[in-house]
Amino acid sequence: MSDQVVHSAVQPFSARAALPWAVGLGVYALLLIVGPRLLGDPDSYSHIELGRWIMAHGTLPVNDPFSFSKHGAPWITFEWLSEVIYAAAYTLSGWPGVVIVAAAAIALAFGLLAFFLLRELSPTQTLLMVIAAVILLAPHMLARPHVLVLPIMVTWAAALVRCMDRGGPPPYWALPLLVVWANLHGSGVLALGLIGPAVLEALLREERSEWPHVLVRWLPFTALAVAASCVTPHGPEPLLMPLTTLGLGPALAWISEWRPQDFGHIGGFELLLLGGIFALSRGVTLPVVRVLVVIGLLHFALAQMRNADLLAMLAPLYVAAPLSRKFGEPAGDDAAGSSRGLNLAALGVLIAMSGAGLVRDVRPAAAITPQAAIAHADLAKTGHVLNDYSFGGYLIFAGIPTFIDGRAELFGGPFIDRYNRALALVDLGEFLKLLDEYKIKATLLAPNTPAIAMLDRLPGWQRVYSDDVAVVHKRRDTPQ
Repeated sequence: MSDQVVHSAVQPFSARAALPWAVGLGVYALLLIVGPRLLGDPDSYSHIELGRWIMAHGTLPVNDPFSFSKHGAPWITFEWLSEVIYAAAYTLSGWPGVVIVAAAAIALAFGLLAFFLLRELSPTQTLLMVIAAVILLAPHMLARPHVLVLPIMVTWAAALVRCMDRGGPPPYWALPLLVVWANLHGSGVLALGLIGPAVLEALLREERSEWPHVLVRWLPFTALAVAASCVTPHGPEPLLMPLTTLGLGPALAWISEWRPQDFGHIGGFELLLLGGIFALSRGVTLPVVRVLVVIGLLHFALAQMRNADLLAMLAPLYVAAPLSRKFGEPAGDDAAGSSRGLNLAALGVLIAMSGAGLVRDVRPAAAITPQAAIAHADLAKTGHVLNDYSFGGYLIFAGIPTFIDGRAELFGGPFIDRYNRALALVDLGEFLKLLDEYKIKATLLAPNTPAIAMLDRLPGWQRVYSDDVAVVHKRRDTPQ
């Protein structure tokens, strides 16, 4: 065999072997550099405090221990495993530890995505799809439970897509992933939903006379998948959480991540959407089941901004094989495995970057951390505080009962809607009623809240503190 033949055979393998590691380590390094960006959500505070509560009590809460407006109401933490992981990381290494855990999970998810795409696509095509996925996921790269489940979601979906691409049997080996998924995040129903396209495509591949055999093959797997998703401290209840959240109705419009996509300005989502439309105009076609999956993912992403995550991480897996057949790219056939030397080198780089991240001074964004306002106004001893929604996470973290926080499933749609309408002064009478009904002694609100101007004018209230993060008012009969 000539040197030229050997060189041509080794080069593609080397590219396929290196790309998943390059993607994972590249994303990981980038996230460590922009570490504070991962701590920009107030729920990061509350998830850590929930994890600390669980570790301190040795059990899971079954009613609300953190608010005064819903104190004692039935409530479960359906993301308890993620919260314990984040709390442990915070206990060991502070905020840098939290950043490293979140960054490692995101990086692993993208490395796995590249690995699975290389089964069907060339390195160049794979890299383009990964870049598109990074752009879509970027706004939601946060130290919250959903990023810990991303590697599991990618692996589970890839296992099902592999069955669709190759016509193989159900991936029973992947069922244990669902147990972990169900305890990390409340989106386990998505995992069950992804079985549907695999079954439908298997049916369409066979003659009608073979459909009973297909169903017999997939029904036990589906039943075991449902059972695995119910292996939680709360049984099947976490599977219903997405329905509970979607049941909030109009109140979802007040929560930024649940709003529809904003096309008022050009962003990454719009550019990628237009690029997809352009690709279709060039004759790119997909099998009907894959089209239905992509349309469904696109609908979810358009309806709620947070669902762009699903479009980013799942759509590439479903379109990879059809694109490979369209453009005639040779399948990788799992050639993306890497040598032991590469594994060890990558592990060394990972450890080195983790060490560098640990010494960095990272902390949550100031806009969600009203620490100075709380300390100056001594809100820990004031009594009931009407807080801004974005301050709820920090209040839980600081041990101060909240009026409202990010646990929308606890407060419910009517409560959230009433709260937001009151603070926006849509109904002035409702705002005044809220202050009296809950015996509010102080308010802790963001500076741009319309209710602040009203509090400045109410004779029974006095502004006692303000900065660019928060404004505090107290009742005049409340000790200063």
